[in-house]
Amino acid sequence: MTAELVRGQNHPLSQARLEIRVSAGTPIVAGATLGDEQGRIHGVEWVAHPGAPTLPGLEVSRQAAADHRLAVDLDAMPEAVHRVSVLLALPTGVGGPTRFGAIATPFVAVTGLDGTEVASYTITGLEAESAVVALELYRRQGAWKVRAIGQGYAGGLADLLTDQGLTQAHQLAGGINEAVAQGMARSVPAPPRTDGDRSRQTAAPALGPDQGGPAPQGAPGPVPPQPTSPYGTQTPGGPGQSAAQPDSYDIQAPGVAGQSAPQPPYQGGTGATDPAEPSAPTSGGPIDYSHPRRQNAAPPPPPPTGPPAQPGQPAQPVAGDATGWSMDERLYNQVWGMFEDLARTTSAYRSAVDFAESRMEKELDQVLSDPRSRIGGQGDAAREAAQAKHAQLVNQARATLDRDIVQLTAEAEVVEPALPPAYARWDNPVWHGYRVPMEIPMALRLGDLHLPESAQLRIPMLVRLPLERGLWIDSGRGGSLDGSFTDSHDLRRLAMETAVAHAARLLAVYPAGEFTVHVIDPAGSGAQPLAPLVQTGVLAAPPALGAAGVAEVLARLTQRVDLVQMAVRGGAPDSLPPGFDTSEQLLIVNDFPHGFDDRAVNQLRYLADEGPAVGVHLMMVADREEAAGYGPLLDPLWRSLLRLTPVPDDHLADPWVGHAWTYEPSLVPLGSQVLQQVLTQVAAARAKYQ
Repeated sequence: MTAELVRGQNHPLSQARLEIRVSAGTPIVAGATLGDEQGRIHGVEWVAHPGAPTLPGLEVSRQAAADHRLAVDLDAMPEAVHRVSVLLALPTGVGGPTRFGAIATPFVAVTGLDGTEVASYTITGLEAESAVVALELYRRQGAWKVRAIGQGYAGGLADLLTDQGLTQAHQLAGGINEAVAQGMARSVPAPPRTDGDRSRQTAAPALGPDQGGPAPQGAPGPVPPQPTSPYGTQTPGGPGQSAAQPDSYDIQAPGVAGQSAPQPPYQGGTGATDPAEPSAPTSGGPIDYSHPRRQNAAPPPPPPTGPPAQPGQPAQPVAGDATGWSMDERLYNQVWGMFEDLARTTSAYRSAVDFAESRMEKELDQVLSDPRSRIGGQGDAAREAAQAKHAQLVNQARATLDRDIVQLTAEAEVVEPALPPAYARWDNPVWHGYRVPMEIPMALRLGDLHLPESAQLRIPMLVRLPLERGLWIDSGRGGSLDGSFTDSHDLRRLAMETAVAHAARLLAVYPAGEFTVHVIDPAGSGAQPLAPLVQTGVLAAPPALGAAGVAEVLARLTQRVDLVQMAVRGGAPDSLPPGFDTSEQLLIVNDFPHGFDDRAVNQLRYLADEGPAVGVHLMMVADREEAAGYGPLLDPLWRSLLRLTPVPDDHLADPWVGHAWTYEPSLVPLGSQVLQQVLTQVAAARAKYQ
């Protein structure tokens, strides 16, 4: 079965001789770099490209093309090579597209020599970037794996190679572009893919630059004039580059058939009925939600059931108006469509304001540069005229934004009550009719997202299930946006309550016996917030206390990861020991690093890196500053986790349009008994299952 990866997800490789197939719908350059344990390139001889297509164990295409096949022999790789990064780039200086946002979403597949797919990845979230690291094959503990990367660079090949440590990056990039230009005439673009689409019925898509509308925008940083729609995300970075930042975390785009679904959010799964994925938006027109590999398009959205719209008025919003095979899938796609629409219209507003300000400054500079205009009323008149134009442009942009926000708010008011428990807030009445589900939902709500321009409009933050990476609940004062939480004890308590709410939701949306929660609370400081989990009996065992408890739980879970990995590598998943718990596992760690020695820290990093692929997930409640004593050793751990906060914080980055979304956790209303009621049902179902 093919593993359809999302950004950051890995998959073991059982074969040494492989092909990497690339499809982009337009001529692109495909190459590969060899890296050491740190991913650094030692020289130009470690790069396979059209000018030098062959390296030991590796051969790439000699020219730009719409489709590529790269040959890889992992057994032939030199011992010093620990990573093989597959890179894609748009040819320069040949009159073609200059950014990935203007072409079909690239699709990459790792196959055996017989063409059987091992893993695939659809690279969503690209816009202004002209080069991208698509996949990496990496060696770990003597075995090879593939990981979906999707890290883009607006600066092209030169920036990509520089980021991997190549000192001659600019010279090599120029040589590659020259070699490609010489062979460009032999490249024949493939016809564009047309696998169906999904058009939003509630908010019209922004027009592209050729249609009088805004142009697309790239990663965080200065916002280019007139951007269009967002969505897809990668780790935040500078303009067009997704270099990871320790305290900013990305939103994943909506996932389908295992694709990146931010983020935030926006994760995982390979079911045959997963929804179709949004390709990167091109300039204008409806957003294409088709998956490049889906042969049978998903059913169209159902017809609106509300009253018909009046002439000149937007259509009345309807819950579940998106494409999908089920109502849950349609609601999931609709929520992320709302996210896209809000990001797009806000981005267009911000870009219009920036344009108005730059235009006013330019006009004032022109007036003031002429000494004659400074005398008398001529200068004052010019200044007033420039300010009037500025106000007119800003007011027009704000009116458009307000119109879209009104429509999205009306849609949110319709969608929110219709959400199933996995997507609903804790105050939604749907929880009062809760029953333990029979199957795992597509996604889970971790909170809400909003922007300053529309502070009252909340978009649910949904992440795909199973979780693709662990969660970090920030208990430090840095997690308080307004600084109102100066009492570290109160903030830690609230962080633990947030973790319990997330864990309870995970337990509630999984079928009985398919999700197990473990808790490490070395000092016992989380006893009060943990009470709902302990008293209802939904935990696998009482919270582990002290250094001995930490060591015992970590040893058990790391052994579980090792056993499952060995079974998967050996192609015998049924060979696990009798009575082996095959359910998804969640480990909650409170007050890290209290009670952790160096061995325990290494085990925790191992679980964060290797656990999600085999069903072991991590949720840490910690203050990063308190762990600073371990130095940079823990930086990879923090970066691998999705940082959430117990209070509103604008730390979730959307590189597509440069927004910093404010995240608000999904907490149980004060005085509500819904958490205890839900967990009591979960515990009863668990007891029957056992």
